[in-house]
Amino acid sequence: MTLSTTGVVVVALVVATACYAIGGINPATLIGRARGIDVAQVGSGNPGATNLGRVAGKKWGVIVGVLDILKGVVPTFVVLRTMGTWVALVAGVACVLGHIYSPYLGGRGGKGVATSMGAILVILPWIALASFVVFLVTLPFVSRLGNASVVAATFLLVAGVVLAVRADNAVGVGTGAWLALLALIVLSRHRSNIATWMGRLSG
Repeated sequence: MTLSTTGVVVVALVVATACYAIGGINPATLIGRARGIDVAQVGSGNPGATNLGRVAGKKWGVIVGVLDILKGVVPTFVVLRTMGTWVALVAGVACVLGHIYSPYLGGRGGKGVATSMGAILVILPWIALASFVVFLVTLPFVSRLGNASVVAATFLLVAGVVLAVRADNAVGVGTGAWLALLALIVLSRHRSNIATWMGRLSG
């Protein structure tokens, strides 16, 4: 049975709400509490994998990073297989926004890098892998994870724009715009890194 336009909108809203709630689950906070650490009060105060890794050890940072990726992978994959590409795009963005603006942390959250990567892995796996290579190649030269994330997100932004412009159908254009949107969200969460770089360049 084909859903009406109203039905599609209702389904998309339900999926967005559910994925936002899933994305809002914050592994860094939960694991930190289990280890007697209030991640919001230590290091940078950011409830994400990088900050927990700094204060609790790299192992825990990696575990949180993997869990954050899975928050993007699992809901997006399930929705893609059951409801199609358009609703999966909504699901991916909702997971990322839930991670960044967690309803369980009073609207606070991480920077969205890992969860975005998880969603992109489902929709555009080769572009996700290429951005990860860019991240790894860049990291030794910029020394900080946040700076390497900015470079990788910039790559994703360019890739999204190119995909949207060159696509020959609505799904391709929408997917490219979606990729660019996720990249812009991640870049917006790294404003301090970008400002530092711009300051160095202007100085």
